[in-house]
Amino acid sequence: MTGTDSGTPALRADRLHKSYGEVHALAGVSLAVAPGELVALIGESGSGKTTLLRSWNRLTDPDAGRVEVGGADVTTLDPIDLRRHVGYVPQAGGLLPHWRVLRNVALVPWLREMPDRLALARRALDLVGLDPARFGERWPHELSGGQRQRIAVARALAAEPAVILLDEPFGALDAITRAELQTAFQDLQRRLGVTAVLVTHDLHEALSLADRVAVMHAGRIEQIATPAELVAEPATPYVAELLVRARVAS
Repeated sequence: MTGTDSGTPALRADRLHKSYGEVHALAGVSLAVAPGELVALIGESGSGKTTLLRSWNRLTDPDAGRVEVGGADVTTLDPIDLRRHVGYVPQAGGLLPHWRVLRNVALVPWLREMPDRLALARRALDLVGLDPARFGERWPHELSGGQRQRIAVARALAAEPAVILLDEPFGALDAITRAELQTAFQDLQRRLGVTAVLVTHDLHEALSLADRVAVMHAGRIEQIATPAELVAEPATPYVAELLVRARVAS
């Protein structure tokens, strides 16, 4: 379901529309993400970033348009099974407070009835730089914010998905911890070759982490480009203003 060949996008959104009452969250959005690519969705609150992100694991269903994961129309897939095959890191991490760390990380392998689920969880903790022998039996409330976010990433990776979706995973962290976790995730994503879509309000974060950046505004994609192209040739006045406000351009 999440496997792709070299010619098939890992993720595709084609002319998506989504409204909440009078609010048009998505207004004809199209975007394809190549296997192994990291795409950042940047924009202000209400621009449609999270709605687009959540269309790929069917936490949100568009009103019109087509959504694909690994070339498959997601409406043909069982939504629960889809979510178990696509890694997801929500903004607050979403750790279960009454489960210890190792059990939290092993959640998706357990739901998928994978063999060696605890071994997969330990490997995922190792991948995010946390010693499972030291952290596996701790409770989430005993951890720092940065440690909890590392564990949320580990949980998303434990079942070895081809795709991971991240909704502002570093936004609530202090600057030093945020920078450390950004670097760790970028290294990890490239080493594993996992396809990733990252929602962020932080243009500097998007430019430093992503292979391509999609700037969203009022439910539309204003520009999709590499970081260098975006900075050198903003396609619309809104993108140019965003660069100036973020002190990326003058």
